[in-house]
Amino acid sequence: MDPTGGSPEAGAVRPGGPEAGTDEVDRIVAAWRRVAPELDVEPLEVLSRVARLAHHLDRLRRSAFAAHELETWEFDVLAALRRAGEPHELSPGQLVVQTLVTSGTMTNRVDRLARRGLVQRRPAPDDGRSVLVRLTDAGAAVVDAALADLVRAEHRMLAVLPAAERRALAALLRRVAAPFEAPPGT
Repeated sequence: MDPTGGSPEAGAVRPGGPEAGTDEVDRIVAAWRRVAPELDVEPLEVLSRVARLAHHLDRLRRSAFAAHELETWEFDVLAALRRAGEPHELSPGQLVVQTLVTSGTMTNRVDRLARRGLVQRRPAPDDGRSVLVRLTDAGAAVVDAALADLVRAEHRMLAVLPAAERRALAALLRRVAAPFEAPPGT
């Protein structure tokens, strides 16, 4: 419900909306403060916005990837291989760590990408029992094109902030995320 007592559709532009400094999270927080004044709901002011932004970002990314006939998980695997640098290959275990999935899930994903000709498996030179997953030329072309579209869309998404504010926001989010991103074994 908005401050005027109406009930506009979520996301609709209205007086007192984002351009005036309020948003749906402000209304949600105000409602919680009204019905549960004993609770300190301050974290909602940040984390509800992060969650809502993550939803919008997910839709933006899915759209950018779909234009290249990729699912988000396919982009994640191809991007990990591309970032590895020449010869654009990693072990399945390295892919598991970078994409935060199980080894069984990664096996399935590599199988599916290999059937599409976007990756190939080859025996590891130092261990004949192990394999490496290598990005093919077709895989590199599709991930590069998808990344270019994604970055353009993400620039548009962040265009409401000047460069200095984007850098400050990145630094703050890094601090909040750091405890969850610690390397394994630390």
